[in-house]
Amino acid sequence: MAAILLLFVGRGVCEDGLGYTDTPRLPNSPWRVHDRQRPQPPMVEPAAKAGEQPVAPPSDALMLFDGKDLSQWEGGDPKGIEDGCINILKTGQIQTKRHFGDCQLHVEWATPTKAENNMIWGNSGVFMLGKHELQIIESHDSKIYADGIAAAVYGQTPPLVNAARKPGQWQSFDIVFTAPQFDGDKLLKPAYFTVFWNGVLVQNHTASLGPTRHREVATYDSRETTGPILLQQHGSAVRFRNIWVRDLKPEQPRPIEKKK
Repeated sequence: MAAILLLFVGRGVCEDGLGYTDTPRLPNSPWRVHDRQRPQPPMVEPAAKAGEQPVAPPSDALMLFDGKDLSQWEGGDPKGIEDGCINILKTGQIQTKRHFGDCQLHVEWATPTKAENNMIWGNSGVFMLGKHELQIIESHDSKIYADGIAAAVYGQTPPLVNAARKPGQWQSFDIVFTAPQFDGDKLLKPAYFTVFWNGVLVQNHTASLGPTRHREVATYDSRETTGPILLQQHGSAVRFRNIWVRDLKPEQPRPIEKKK
């Protein structure tokens, strides 16, 4: 595999972009944030056509992008819509007008066929609540530290396996996100990700340590339980299509019946 040169060069990191040696350790883990020694997830080949064909939304889904406009999004240049797809490099970073907590999100995306000069190949991300990132980056022909490959809860947990398709091919994320719960300033439950990448389970009810950070351990320094879905512009012409969401209302506890 060809290695990719990242733009993060400095103390504790080599120019190959494969990770750091001076970052803090993750809680209850032998690994550092973006640890260059952390094993890469094994690669698996997704089923033929998995992720390539658009998946029709169910009847109760909200269509966030159907190839026509950015009416469900804040910000973004509509001139960045090309051939029914969002070119995030041209639209710029966008986030949904509506805020979500617990939800099911379907996103189809494709990295550029070839690496751009002086850029990070296929780098983008899906941020839940506008803060918790599921990484997007070219992960078939290039490498980055394990907690930074596609489908990683960025800076925290690599995917169980690498189910990447080749550069330029359409891929899909199906995300079930559970929002954190608080009692005042006390964290009762963290946020959780369950993710299928091209039909392959890669995050299985994985807890988020908190809103995403680079080179630092994430913590719950904010108390949001709802927020926008954000698509990151990170210097690469990543394309998006067929984005829909289902708002999952938390189950209400049943009242306890009093004994007569």
